[in-house]
Amino acid sequence: MKAKFIWVSAVAAAMAIPMCMAHVPATVQVPAQAEASAGVPAKAQVLINAYPECIKGYENGYIVMKDGSKLLWDDGKKKDFVTLLDNSDVEDMFTFRYDRKAAPAAKEYDAGRSRCDELFKKMYGSTKEQSYRNGVPVKWFGTTVRFTKVNGAADHLKEVAADLEKLVAKKPDLKKYLKSSGTYNWRTVRGAKRMSAHSYGIAFDIGVSYSNYWRHATSNELAQITYKNRIPMEIVEVFEKHGFVWGGRWYHYDTMHFEYRPEILAGCQ
Repeated sequence: MKAKFIWVSAVAAAMAIPMCMAHVPATVQVPAQAEASAGVPAKAQVLINAYPECIKGYENGYIVMKDGSKLLWDDGKKKDFVTLLDNSDVEDMFTFRYDRKAAPAAKEYDAGRSRCDELFKKMYGSTKEQSYRNGVPVKWFGTTVRFTKVNGAADHLKEVAADLEKLVAKKPDLKKYLKSSGTYNWRTVRGAKRMSAHSYGIAFDIGVSYSNYWRHATSNELAQITYKNRIPMEIVEVFEKHGFVWGGRWYHYDTMHFEYRPEILAGCQ
């Protein structure tokens, strides 16, 4: 992969170890030879395997969608940290390796926070109406939330709920962190131009009363940030088991935020 990101710290760069197969959701099975003879980049293969409902394959530098449309895999441009987030190509999403053992993360190390909006709009809907139309009800601790059915996301959230119910039965005090704080919300990310993952129905916020968010301390993306978290790791581990990344593993932390991103989890341990 080209060295396109020019803000990565020495610590972050040192963490960029090879991808592995541990803890990969059932829908994401990376072949032993991920770099196929046809010239498919290993991480493109991970993406294809993560979203077989929407992505057909890779061809001559492009991700090929099931509808026949194509998205450029790598635009080859060098990008600073903010540009990487706001103008991500598909390959940029894999700039950082998600580490299930790291919290807080190294400076400016936000694995999974970068999304290619063009890709996500093709998968989940390019308008509010299209996106919301894909929402289905999911029972969640005495209430019902809506989550997208695309790519099996809602089914995985149901699995999260089932596992958390078992956990709460053993540790009742954990239930107070699980109150729904929002799923669907067609909007841009606060303070940015890119779309929020909530726009696509793949993000779920919980326990707002116990959450911590980096923007409560500063609005500067490049500032030094002091990490804070009150969400129990037992809850985090259940979400991650089923393909959700946690905003608490970002340097720019958002601890109530969970996001269905199986392609990012496929590269962690």
